[in-house]
Amino acid sequence: MPEMPEVETVRRGLISQVKGRKITNVEIRYQNLITGDVDQFKEFVTGTTITDIGRRAKFLLIHLDNGYTIISHLRMEGRYKISADPSAIDKHSHAIFTLDNGQKMIYNDVRKFGRMQLWNTDDLENNKSIQKLGPEPLSAAFTFNNLKPRIMRHRKDIKTVLLDQSVMSGLGNIYVDEVLWKVKIHPETPADHLNDTDIQNIIEVSNGEMEKAIASGGSTVRSYVDATGHKGNMQNSLKVYGKEGTPCPRCGTDIEKIKVGGRGTHFCPKCQVIK
Repeated sequence: MPEMPEVETVRRGLISQVKGRKITNVEIRYQNLITGDVDQFKEFVTGTTITDIGRRAKFLLIHLDNGYTIISHLRMEGRYKISADPSAIDKHSHAIFTLDNGQKMIYNDVRKFGRMQLWNTDDLENNKSIQKLGPEPLSAAFTFNNLKPRIMRHRKDIKTVLLDQSVMSGLGNIYVDEVLWKVKIHPETPADHLNDTDIQNIIEVSNGEMEKAIASGGSTVRSYVDATGHKGNMQNSLKVYGKEGTPCPRCGTDIEKIKVGGRGTHFCPKCQVIK
């Protein structure tokens, strides 16, 4: 799944290509892509101009000049591409937005897990999906005072807690594994066993990982590419994710992979000890 750095990279790519463009036609080929009435979605979007592209955690926010925003969640393999070439549209192209310059903004999704929803721009904070999101790295709300109570109220493992988007948002399986390795916390450590230093370290490292990942264009470990069709480079800097059986960069012990909360989890059994 694209995580915060990947979605931010897609956002920046879309801004450079579609901001200020008028949408002259909307074609929805997979009806379940749209949350809500499909015909109303097409009616409200057609003829509008894209004023900006925002982001909240893993959600893309395509702002329109009629006071509405398309909330787009890429889920596992959703992606956008901009092209005037008819061959760019294939069987996995589920939404096609024709622009006034002859280009098309095409939403592709092999697994059909992604969703789009039209919402009043001034009321985004009351959208159920947006409303439940916790603070995200690099934001003013991503502070010790905000994060500590959200983490410490849980007795379950810290890996599952950090993946809970209502606790802190934007990080998924890749970056949670990386953060926990860097702060030397075992992924199965109960969240309420952490101390203040652990939580502060999680905050600082999460911010650092997100800055680095965004600068690298995100991680391409499966099918992710940005809105210009380019892969990210952050996968070249990952320390534990996908590295099972290879030496830990810190101590040389082989990285292990286990299931935590049903998710494949990578860690160093020597550096990361359960508290």
